[in-house]
Amino acid sequence: MRTISVLGSTGSIGTQTLDIVREHGDIRIGAISAGKNIDLLERQIREFKPRLAAVWEEEKAKELKERVADTDTRVTAGMEGLLEAAVLPEAELLVTAIVGMIGIRPTMAALEAGKDIALANKETLVTAGHLIMPLAAERGARILPVDSEHSAVFQCLHGESGKEVSRLLITASGGPFRGRTTEELKDVTVEDALKHPNWSMGRKITIDSATLVNKGLEVMEARWLFGVELDQIQVLVQPKSVIHSMVEFQDGAVLAQLGTPDMHLPIQYALYYPHRLPLPGERLDFAALAAVTFEKPDTETFRGLPLALGAARAGGTMPTVFNAANERAVAKFLERKIRFLDIYEIIEGAMEQHRKTEHPDLEEILEAEADTYEWIESRW
Repeated sequence: MRTISVLGSTGSIGTQTLDIVREHGDIRIGAISAGKNIDLLERQIREFKPRLAAVWEEEKAKELKERVADTDTRVTAGMEGLLEAAVLPEAELLVTAIVGMIGIRPTMAALEAGKDIALANKETLVTAGHLIMPLAAERGARILPVDSEHSAVFQCLHGESGKEVSRLLITASGGPFRGRTTEELKDVTVEDALKHPNWSMGRKITIDSATLVNKGLEVMEARWLFGVELDQIQVLVQPKSVIHSMVEFQDGAVLAQLGTPDMHLPIQYALYYPHRLPLPGERLDFAALAAVTFEKPDTETFRGLPLALGAARAGGTMPTVFNAANERAVAKFLERKIRFLDIYEIIEGAMEQHRKTEHPDLEEILEAEADTYEWIESRW
């Protein structure tokens, strides 16, 4: 029986990962973590009996420690706890389902320890891809994408030569505001933005989908994951979210991965790669589907994608600034402190004022993040 650890076990990806573990019963959970949702974390501790549980907030960790004193699970806190969970000796694979740049250091620690990564933390490759990919290669560790679009590309490339790839076609649903104008977006509410037409996701990523920032982050990730140039990646809007992404090869052949919009599939594929296990759930009904349509993304209205591409082309610490500015802007929008379109203004302003550092190390990446947060708080 294999052992895995799950960072972010109480979030959307984390809970669905545990669904799969529960369904098959052949994986042991070594460590889990949460930010502050210790009610759910306690239930997970009692069900899966991990050796270690990490809680980001110190006070919540103290409370959880008292609650689960009758179990064999040890409770840790903060970054130290995440790092300990990431390198748990008996765990072969780390699922990084944690949101935000706090996921970078645990991911790097796990790679240093030679562990495979089921990657669901976008920030890791967006801001530190130039550090992560060489480290994985050096340690002989695999990075298995959990994001549905990257998993789709990964599946299409299985058994193929990456050198023969012409381009990657990354699909997007268009989000809840597809087809709207900038004028129509001025007064949209948090509730409006959280009504994704196809996917059930966490709040932050749902807002990122609405702004098309999420698609920009995926392009930035794909560049590192699959070793392609930015110009080899194209984004297409596919409103029904049944084609999760495609790969075009040098001979003109295009392979696509299709399926219902359900994150259990890419998560399970990463956990059991290269094997495919039975997975309950709906199947595509092609007769009922009738047609699949495509559109070009509206990058004038939804500026998250072009801003992301600009950051990626600039390189250095600019992707970190883009990511950090978006994180803070989305948090402010969810707290109803800014309007939806202000998200773009904050990202653009942060990028314009930043003095880029080329080839940053981890400390310089984290410094750029902190400087970006400070700049935003001083103005917004």
